[in-house]
Amino acid sequence: MADFSMKTDSSGVATLTWNAVGRSMNVLTQPAYETFAMLIDRALADESVRGLVITSGKPDFSGGIDLNALAQLVEQEKEAPARGVFDFVMKGHHILRRLERAGMDAQNSGGKPIACAITGTCAGIGTEIALACHHRVMADTPLARVGLPEIRVGLFPGGGGTTRLTHMLGIAAAAPILLEGKMVDPHTAKAAGLIDALAEDPLESARHWVLQASQEDIVKPWDRKGYKMPGGTPYQASGFMTCMGASAMVHGKTWGAAPAVKALLSAIYEGALVPFDTALRIEARWFTHLLLQPSPRAMIRSLFVNRRALQKGAARPAQVARQQVKKLGVLGAGMMGSGIAFVSARAGMEVVLLDQTQQTAERGKAFCATTIDKAIARGRAEADHKAALLSRIHATAEFHALRGCDLVIEAVFEDPQVKTDTLARAQGAVPPETILASNTSTLPIQDLAAGLKRPDQFVGIHFFSPVDRMQLVEIIKAPQTGPRAVAQAFDYVRKIGKTAILVNDARFFYANRCILPYLNEGIRMVGEGVAPALIDHAARLLGFPVGPLRLVDETSLDLGARIARANRAQMGVAYGNEDADRVVQHLIDQGRLGRKAKAGFHDYDARGRRLGYWPGLARRYPPQALQPDLVHVQHRLLFVQVIEAVSALEQRVLSDLREGDVGAVLGWGFMPWSGGPFSWLDIVGAQWAVERCDLLAKRYGARFECPPLLRGMAERGERFYNAHSIAAEAV
Repeated sequence: MADFSMKTDSSGVATLTWNAVGRSMNVLTQPAYETFAMLIDRALADESVRGLVITSGKPDFSGGIDLNALAQLVEQEKEAPARGVFDFVMKGHHILRRLERAGMDAQNSGGKPIACAITGTCAGIGTEIALACHHRVMADTPLARVGLPEIRVGLFPGGGGTTRLTHMLGIAAAAPILLEGKMVDPHTAKAAGLIDALAEDPLESARHWVLQASQEDIVKPWDRKGYKMPGGTPYQASGFMTCMGASAMVHGKTWGAAPAVKALLSAIYEGALVPFDTALRIEARWFTHLLLQPSPRAMIRSLFVNRRALQKGAARPAQVARQQVKKLGVLGAGMMGSGIAFVSARAGMEVVLLDQTQQTAERGKAFCATTIDKAIARGRAEADHKAALLSRIHATAEFHALRGCDLVIEAVFEDPQVKTDTLARAQGAVPPETILASNTSTLPIQDLAAGLKRPDQFVGIHFFSPVDRMQLVEIIKAPQTGPRAVAQAFDYVRKIGKTAILVNDARFFYANRCILPYLNEGIRMVGEGVAPALIDHAARLLGFPVGPLRLVDETSLDLGARIARANRAQMGVAYGNEDADRVVQHLIDQGRLGRKAKAGFHDYDARGRRLGYWPGLARRYPPQALQPDLVHVQHRLLFVQVIEAVSALEQRVLSDLREGDVGAVLGWGFMPWSGGPFSWLDIVGAQWAVERCDLLAKRYGARFECPPLLRGMAERGERFYNAHSIAAEAV
């Protein structure tokens, strides 16, 4: 049974239906594309066919191309990978160009009208197919989305989407759609020009258009004599300003650490200078150039293949039946607790938000109201959803309100005694089957479980701030944590639409185990006289979303100091971060607690906007006359994280490579272009990484010592991932 089928009705309209066999979503494979091309040619050659409608046999139109197969394409074309990939891409261009021309001759005569009836979601190659059609009508439903999201997995639309959208809308209008990769609702898509019409029944609307279409309706603008690109080409004044502005804006955001963005901008710019068919070849060349680099394949593996596997429950205990969380308790109505309450109520759960007093609990609920107001203002939520969401949040100071909760998450101060006391009170107020969890970011779960009557029903659920925007959640399993508690945590995280990784209990778990050394290394360099701007800029140039000093300001210095004191007390001589602590304590002594105090490593204005680094840093820690090399600073910031990631795998804190890479990218923005620390090590090679570790350890000490696992891999010439497969394997 083929993924595409075609049937012609009595009026002469052929309906080509996409219904991928054995898949919940239409995903384009190479064999299916060949069937698609054959049916298009058959419809164009059949004199009884007046026109064609392309639609889906599923609720959604398309999820895009088979990225797994696409990433493997380079490996399959071993002898001449560039030629193989280019020919593959150009074959797709020829198919859609035949679709677009629809049998017309060189004078634009003849041809048959082709419409696309878009059901539900339409992404990637599905959108590129739709753009090649002469008319696009989309279902007017609130959950429907359309877009070209390839940039989010390290690619750009290489099936003609970049060229068609630019020629259709102009550079200024097309560039944001291509560069941001957002999936937009039908009305936004129509306003932007991605689609032509909305309808309750897109198939019937598309059929009607085909029967009424004129010859004028089916000739694309770029195939007409005298075509001019909307807004001008790059060598015209308006187009030049657009290209210059887009380049500056994009590089300002990415700092040059996004290979896909560079390739996309090049394809847009160069393609706008030449005829349409030449522009398609340029697009194909840049797409080939990009796919031959390791970055997009690593990003596809981590952000698409592995992330989807984790979202479907790859690490969830398989023997436990699906768990439901209809009512959730949240202990602590601070920023984290309120954020947890917000995302849970947004997912349809009833939430009990509990704090020491009714006033502080109500303040937490007010924070939820502010959060949804911001989402509405940014177009991320509907205004009529606000009242319903807030009605599901019950603010209280009474523990008996937790009765009936399926899950209770503690999110109070990072103090062991406060947490254990709060959890014990909660356990006394809920039924025996209720699962308890802690949102602790650093404290071992087994220590917090010590005071509970049912430690097997206690688990860590560590959110990242801000909760409503961060996509990662760490589920922490202590030795005594039972499988039902773990399963409940996974099912809850899936319900709120986030990605969970499973981490075995250990101090700092996984994310903070890697983040804290990154922050400390940046602070340590300030104390050594390294220019603060060099430190933060070195991180941005690697691809991190923020540098360590700015991140410390955002999270607050006094919070970091409290965590440091607790760790120093428990770790003793093994602590080793006193030099960084001295720098932090100096700023705290000056009242500089970070952005919340409008004073930290940076100065801030009254509205909290950064004004620059605090001049007092230079007075206290005079800059070295000869600043270190940029790459050396980058290696210090990078290797303190990578070493901890490998150690976490070696010590079984992590059980699966997928969780290590996905968690790093989603949790703290570890160089998204690399696919995560393990993917990055495969890119640079274990032997080179070991050599760098040894050099850094010789100069700076034990924190840079190479983990035995990595050294052994270098000696054996091994990689973390199989070189011939994109599928991740647990170590």
